Amino acid sequence: MNEISSMVISHKKATVAEMECAWPLATEELLEKLYESEAVDECIILKTCNRAEIYVVSEKGSSVLFNFSKEIGVESRIVDFHNHDESLNHLLRLSCGLESMIMGEDQILGQIRDAYNLAVKKKTIGRVLDAAFTKAIQVGKRARTETHINEGSVSIGSAAVELAEDCLGGLDGKSIMVVGVGEIGVLVARALADKNLEGIYISNRTYTKAKELAYELGGEAILFDDFPNYLRTADVVISATGAPHYVISRKTVEDSLPFRNGKPLFMVDIANPRDIEETISELGGVTLCNIDNLRVVSEKTLKMRNEEAKKVMEIIKEERILLGKQYKRQKADDIIAALYRNVYDIREEEKMKAVNKFRVKHTIGEFEETILENLTHSIANQILADPTKILRNAAESDDDELLDAVARVFNIIRENK
Repeated sequence: MNEISSMVISHKKATVAEMECAWPLATEELLEKLYESEAVDECIILKTCNRAEIYVVSEKGSSVLFNFSKEIGVESRIVDFHNHDESLNHLLRLSCGLESMIMGEDQILGQIRDAYNLAVKKKTIGRVLDAAFTKAIQVGKRARTETHINEGSVSIGSAAVELAEDCLGGLDGKSIMVVGVGEIGVLVARALADKNLEGIYISNRTYTKAKELAYELGGEAILFDDFPNYLRTADVVISATGAPHYVISRKTVEDSLPFRNGKPLFMVDIANPRDIEETISELGGVTLCNIDNLRVVSEKTLKMRNEEAKKVMEIIKEERILLGKQYKRQKADDIIAALYRNVYDIREEEKMKAVNKFRVKHTIGEFEETILENLTHSIANQILADPTKILRNAAESDDDELLDAVARVFNIIRENK
């Protein structure tokens, strides 16, 4: 059985721009181009905004990927090449979120599944990569079910939402206003999208941007000059503009309070420099948190995830052993299947020789041919019974030497794709 090799370009060595330049074709085109090579038996390509990875099964090992990376113009300094064991360990870590920019994030698991499904659709996958990616998806699910690796917020945007949930006892039925749709504002808005809110209002100096995001999330865009009016009813205000000065002043909030009838207002300022005047926290019924509060939430989560990563590594270690045994069984089964083919070919050839010799001297009918068929079939099966048992035991006991020796003795080589 040929082994897996992989090449990995990720955020650890490359910028987003470098990754984009290293990927001259669409993923489907690149997958088809790679599979056209006679040296490649199986291949899968995984492409996300933070990584580009290629997994192949080839008799030539990593050399096929070295050549391919040169062909598509990838700079060697941003690439890591992995052998079989390294590839499997990396893939299992990746599926659990341990290789992500944000440890434990869930999105990568869906991206691995998409890469697997594309390879199935394009018929570029075989038993070796199928076993690896099926195991990776299973392990990724297990890590998230049996540990807390994906719980809590580690980005400032999602931490703002989590902090609001904790302070208000949940966001169900709440009215949220997001001011500013820069990078962090968008993260905040998207983190709110799956909450059971009464309404989500998006305000931005460029109204068209607010409209685009509101449409995407099923919210409502409001003109920037109108957002003070929404302070009268909002439960939560999260501000994340790029303005060099205060966007929400103490007076603006004070003016809204008489209309709120004592309803608490929770405000989060995640801008730098700050959007919300600090003295607002002195107003009755108003709670103001800033980016420093959110860093505490994020750091606490990161510490927790680092502890959970130790548990995930134990799961990976356990599952890696099981995957290794699965490959050993595949290897033994391939050798056994080849042995049966070879012996059955000889059986058929010798049976026909015997039938032809009988026909020279005698008339031979269906009955006699059936006797010869059954006789040669029985002899072949009895010859193969003990080797089959021994090879399967060798796979279970990790006896690679015996498996390799049998393959060499009987001249068993891989079949071309």
